[in-house]
Amino acid sequence: MLNYPIKFYPILKEKIWGGTKLVSKLNKKSTLKNVGESWELSDVEDNVSTVSNGKLKGKSLRELLETYKSELVGENNYAHFGNNFPLLIKFIDAKEDLSVQVHPNDELAKKLHNSFGKTEMWYIMQADSGSKLIVGFSKEITPDQYLNYVAEKKIPSILNYERVKAGDAFFIEPGTVHTIGAGILLAEIQQTSDITYRIYDWDRVDDQGNPRTLHTDLAIEAINFSDKIKAKHNYSTFINSLNTVVKCAYFSTNFIHVVGEKELDYAETDTFVVFMCVQGKASILMDKYSETINYGETVLIPATAEKVVIASKNCKLLEVTV
Repeated sequence: MLNYPIKFYPILKEKIWGGTKLVSKLNKKSTLKNVGESWELSDVEDNVSTVSNGKLKGKSLRELLETYKSELVGENNYAHFGNNFPLLIKFIDAKEDLSVQVHPNDELAKKLHNSFGKTEMWYIMQADSGSKLIVGFSKEITPDQYLNYVAEKKIPSILNYERVKAGDAFFIEPGTVHTIGAGILLAEIQQTSDITYRIYDWDRVDDQGNPRTLHTDLAIEAINFSDKIKAKHNYSTFINSLNTVVKCAYFSTNFIHVVGEKELDYAETDTFVVFMCVQGKASILMDKYSETINYGETVLIPATAEKVVIASKNCKLLEVTV
């Protein structure tokens, strides 16, 4: 039986826009120069997470699914997703602005890529002074106008910029043009999909001096051209409570500020639970087992869990379920 909190080795990704915060602030071990992403829990092909603790150490997430099935993810999730884990969990450090991009919905992604779409959310862990995100357009435009802006390299002039601070949360639906701005460290929760259409990249070039590829034809099929998409989600922050941040068809995310002890009863739930530590550290107790979750770490709680106790002097967690 699966009866302990499971940790995984992070999969670190070098990015042209990446920085050093994942190493210096979140204590990720890497010799890469610009670490942009830490894939904490991934079932993406060729990027499948491996267990780093306990009796399952060395097993892949895919092996766990094939062996334990609904015990790991819950009966409904296993019936729907089979031996595929439905979420991709990341920490992201943007030293520079990411490319402006858009993701397809399930229907378009299935048609073009035989893949899930990409609905995602961001939780801001740290932001340098003046840091901004881009979410949506600043005004309503037509597809033809959009193509003109692309051709004239004037996309930045029609984007909606949002200043951010630690604790801000954003829900990014497929079709929403977006990017993470320079100076932002965040947690990202998304459908298991690595499909991104790049629509503008600040005229950057790759290592060989070539302009980075844009996906204009694909993007125009995916984009929501409505103005001022309401992406920011306000939420309560009551101590030792489950504070809902995002609830959608693909995942639910709660914010938990633990001071002392918080007991969580999962006996009646039919899903796995992912904890992401976004401040401080805590002990996670399950059955006879205890596991520490530090700032910038992620733990998977199997669907078989009934009671989980979180103990901390002062810790902030995201609790993610499907």
